Amino acid sequence: MTELLLYGHPDSGHACKIALALSLAELPHRTRWIDIWADPATRPADFLAASPFAEVPLLMIDSDAYVQSGAILLELATRFRCLGGESADGLRRGRELLMWEANRIGMCLPQLKEARRVNGQGFPPGALDWLRMRYDVDCSRFAVLLGASPFFHGDRPGIGDCAIWGYTQWLDAAGVDSTPVMADWLARMRALPEMKPPADFFQA
Repeated sequence: MTELLLYGHPDSGHACKIALALSLAELPHRTRWIDIWADPATRPADFLAASPFAEVPLLMIDSDAYVQSGAILLELATRFRCLGGESADGLRRGRELLMWEANRIGMCLPQLKEARRVNGQGFPPGALDWLRMRYDVDCSRFAVLLGASPFFHGDRPGIGDCAIWGYTQWLDAAGVDSTPVMADWLARMRALPEMKPPADFFQA
């Protein structure tokens, strides 16, 4: 039987993407809480040995280490034929959504969230306005990508939904508003029986 061990933290949207995917796919797994706010050198030795940048998420599949949330989502979908990985069309859709998320909404929202946490320190003049401008564009494209379906993969969420959920769950913390289309999708995601608050995905 395949053993899955996910290292993460509830404040990491990238780790939340993987935790949600494992939950949606009903894949038995263990989680291990990593203090992402502590000095990386203080993190567990087994984690540091497997994670090149001492970052979460880290997913151990048996004895093999997988890093980078998008790559992990694709590995889960293809290996376990789930969350869009059941077909070539589903995988293509997943790849497209993951690339969009990583380059667009998944880039600006974490930065806006972090900027509010540190009260803008370390962000050059104009950076936050630029990030908010990108987010406004992303909101319109969000609606185009979702279309008339309840989820980005159709009737059921897939890896694309997991990726986009990662940081859209924290719009308030990022200081931005949702559109009506986004708010409806967020409500459907929160209503999923497999959904949990981040702190329940990763317990210290």
